[in-house]
Amino acid sequence: MLEDANLTDEDVEKSTEQSLGTEIVVDGVEYATNLFWQPLQNKDDPYMEVEEASQGILEGADLFCIKPGKAPQFGICVSSDGYKKNQEAAAVPLSTALSDRSSFIAVFKVSSGWWYICVRNDIILSDGDMLFLKEEDARNQFESMLAVPDWGRKIAPPEWGIEETEYPDLSKLMQRGAKAKLQKIKGLRGSKLILVVSISSIIGVWLLYTLFMEIVLAPPKRPVVVPVVPKVIPKKVEVVPETKPWEKIKDPAEVMMQCELAVAKLVSIVSPGWNISDISCTQSSAATSFKREFGRISWMKHAVSHPDLKLGGKIFSDDGNSMVASIVYPQISIINSAPNRGDAVLKNELNELGQSLGMTFSLTSASVTSAQRNVYRHVKFKFSSKFKPHIWKDMLTKFSGVEVNSIKYNPASQVWDYEGVIYVF
Repeated sequence: MLEDANLTDEDVEKSTEQSLGTEIVVDGVEYATNLFWQPLQNKDDPYMEVEEASQGILEGADLFCIKPGKAPQFGICVSSDGYKKNQEAAAVPLSTALSDRSSFIAVFKVSSGWWYICVRNDIILSDGDMLFLKEEDARNQFESMLAVPDWGRKIAPPEWGIEETEYPDLSKLMQRGAKAKLQKIKGLRGSKLILVVSISSIIGVWLLYTLFMEIVLAPPKRPVVVPVVPKVIPKKVEVVPETKPWEKIKDPAEVMMQCELAVAKLVSIVSPGWNISDISCTQSSAATSFKREFGRISWMKHAVSHPDLKLGGKIFSDDGNSMVASIVYPQISIINSAPNRGDAVLKNELNELGQSLGMTFSLTSASVTSAQRNVYRHVKFKFSSKFKPHIWKDMLTKFSGVEVNSIKYNPASQVWDYEGVIYVF
């Protein structure tokens, strides 16, 4: 659906300010993040494009780097924000290491925060390289993009418990990818550069000659006795108790209510010749697509311009025959909802509820292993119903430890598909 969309010109409105960093450290190497990425048209002479971007798109940018590959790009940044010349750009080695998939979305937990990177059709999105200082901001950004379909890979910390995600070793990926260092945008070029290189070569030869003469002609030196330093036994690192998955659940009641409100807004979008598809809700956003049978783009733009909609994104495909619209929820409360039932008891109660309503629950026992190798058990549930989320809210939240992961609504059949997990002891 979005595979052909021009995602480098996203019309996305940020409703809240987020705390961002600029640097991560992997295997002792400092990498720059939060670069502003743009497609590169002339890879043989990128300076003109880079300089124009530094004056128009990101005013004051004075450092840049180049990402090679199928879709070359340049990233720019401002040194006053903490970036340094010759510092390696983090997005380049990771995106090239994962270039076997044209589209991926990832969040890696690093010492300085949570690094989010998003690549679509081999292009790092302009806001697809961000180091969040708060875990909640990173997860909200990740989950909002999950509403977009057809990701080749989805990478997230295992403790988030998000289905269909993986978590490869970041250090191995960074070692495997291409390298790119930040350079000065207004660096020396042409004849000036040749002159500087020539002078540097002469100075280098003179330094080598001087060093050789000192080594050959210098009198032998007496060996230096180095005192033995007493061995210091490092202190034992205390293991901080980890947060259990049910201690940081997004309030399922709020998730369901925000989904229902978002669906009501999206189905209200009507434009002649444009047909709405299924609406998908995550824990932080809702999204759908519209496909054109006849009509014009301007008609749809008018339909989605109503201020009450407050759309988070409006993305048209390159051929102008489809559009994706999304709505980001207000901040959802985090609750602690510890499990109070065992696996068998929970399944019996859910099946009893289904039988009383003349419907069927699909239930599967599963578990998730945390970073500290603790195993947390839960029951996955799936069911379809014509009941809206506000009706299911009270019936589901009576089970402690419930987490609603996704809701899908079919406007044609008016059927809601619910999926989630309930933690058990």
